[in-house]
Amino acid sequence: MPKLGMEPIRREALVKATIAEIGAAGSLDVTVSQIARRAGMSSALAHHYFGGKEQIFLAAMRRILTDFGTEVRRELHTAQPHARARGIIRACFAPSCFAPATISAWTTFYVLAQHNPQALRLWRIYQMRLRSNLTHALRPMTDDPAKAANIMAAFIDGLYIRAALDNPGAPETATELALDLLTLQTKTPQ
Repeated sequence: MPKLGMEPIRREALVKATIAEIGAAGSLDVTVSQIARRAGMSSALAHHYFGGKEQIFLAAMRRILTDFGTEVRRELHTAQPHARARGIIRACFAPSCFAPATISAWTTFYVLAQHNPQALRLWRIYQMRLRSNLTHALRPMTDDPAKAANIMAAFIDGLYIRAALDNPGAPETATELALDLLTLQTKTPQ
């Protein structure tokens, strides 16, 4: 079995610390020193692995997007064809994706994407995949699945922004609201 070096372990620790620090601050107004301290290492080592705060944050968002993708695949793997849209919605608000620190990271990500081309590219990939998955899932349920997918994607983003500005509440509450909108759009029973 190959030996795992320290670099992947330290990078992972920095990514987790970044999410936690942004969650605690509620913004990107954190320093590499704060992130490194939370990860139990020096800021010089953090700079060595990532180069700067934006690169660390982009790595954290890649992790969040990877975790989200895992939730979506898990839901879609077990969902019947007619329940795929419901599975995607459940994945969006899974406890691992709708935790307060993750919600703070998402809202910070939206702001960063306005001026950082790499963040904007990640956001566009996320949006394309979400809308594509929803469009495919909604095809048998509505006459205009692309429009319904765009509405659902905007509503999901809105629930994250609402949670960031207010108390996030339980993931079940957000899931219920999104499923209610799905029912209204498709006129299908829950």
